[in-house]
Amino acid sequence: MKFYRILLLLAFLLAANLQFAQDAKEEEDKLSLDEGPISNQFDYVAKRSGNYRADGIRYEVVKETNLFKIRKNVLDSIAAMNKKTSELKSTISEHETTITSLNKKLDETTTNLSLVTDEKDSMSFIGIPVSKGTYNFILWTIIGSLFLMLGLFIYRFRNSNILTQEAKQNLSELEIEYEDHRRRALEREQKISRHLQDEINKQKKTK
Repeated sequence: MKFYRILLLLAFLLAANLQFAQDAKEEEDKLSLDEGPISNQFDYVAKRSGNYRADGIRYEVVKETNLFKIRKNVLDSIAAMNKKTSELKSTISEHETTITSLNKKLDETTTNLSLVTDEKDSMSFIGIPVSKGTYNFILWTIIGSLFLMLGLFIYRFRNSNILTQEAKQNLSELEIEYEDHRRRALEREQKISRHLQDEINKQKKTK
């Protein structure tokens, strides 16, 4: 029974080792100098490199073609990165120019909006721009003054009309009184004339 257990354990370890070796082989097969990130390419070079000892010193042996290849790939990556950086800088510069232009237009729009708002909130009075509140105050002051003047005119007109009616009535009474006085004066004059004529007649008769 113990023998079977040892045999089973050895079989499990062998299977695990084979699986690990297979995974490592697949992982190594994925590594390449023709594709993938630079870090994987360095892993590829490291796994493809050998080593040896001489005079107690451990040396790493790298295949020259792999070294030149990864050097080229690194330089290409740096060039691509520099190009991408230049493109990003150009894009950023364009965006900054666009933002500056938009900010300028925004300032102009804000200024125009402020002017339009001021014009909307103000009105022209005899050629002078004034606010709506001031305009309304002036307008209602003028209207109130006109109504006050109209009321004063109506009041004075009524008083004048009353005085005119009273003057007409007094004149009419005065005319009646004058006619009555003239009639009495005429009667007295006629009476005096008759009396004078009678005296003249008497004088003639006595002679």
